Amino acid sequence: MNLEIEEVVSNIAPGLQVIMIEADVTNSPTTSQLKEELESLAAKIAAIYELPDINKRPGIAATRAAYKALGKEPNRYRPSCEAMCRRIVKGMGLYYINNLVDLINVLSIASGYSIGGFDADKIEGDTLRLGAGREGEPFEGIGRGVLNIHCLPVYRDDAGGIGTPTSDNERTKLDLDTTRLLMCINIYGEEMSPADTEALAIDLLKRHAAACNIKVTRHHVN
Repeated sequence: MNLEIEEVVSNIAPGLQVIMIEADVTNSPTTSQLKEELESLAAKIAAIYELPDINKRPGIAATRAAYKALGKEPNRYRPSCEAMCRRIVKGMGLYYINNLVDLINVLSIASGYSIGGFDADKIEGDTLRLGAGREGEPFEGIGRGVLNIHCLPVYRDDAGGIGTPTSDNERTKLDLDTTRLLMCINIYGEEMSPADTEALAIDLLKRHAAACNIKVTRHHVN
């Protein structure tokens, strides 16, 4: 999968890095092993952070800064990593969806980055474009209904928007029939090193989704 980063994003996020990982995968309902891993990580987050500290994590703070630079209020449209960490610290717990979604959640919470996870076979075309949401642009967030993505960073394929750091789109979501994954790790500012994040992603994919034929591409805004 190719990636084009539009000027509207590169101008406000000069240090942006995107790690794209494609892999053949086997999905399943969330296993007890992955639940335990997620619960252990959640306990660590709850022990380390108070609620006001969540948005000070470097990865989250940098994503919020990108939102503000594009004209979006991050307290109304929180990056997904921030939203999950807030749920953890507030004692609300996390939902279990399936192994692919939940391993991405482990990676996101551990790294501080919001991460898009897509069924690659549902993507239209061979190029994604990372731009900014337009006024009135249609976007059905997973489990959220119609989402106002105006001024949010958004990945688009040939048919329209498929993912933002706040929510991915129903059209390309990961489900139990997914056999080819595309993961986009959005690094607006570094927290976990990109190399360690990539290594953790591949480890999680191999252990929890029997990933093979893994392809990694790295994109930088200079």
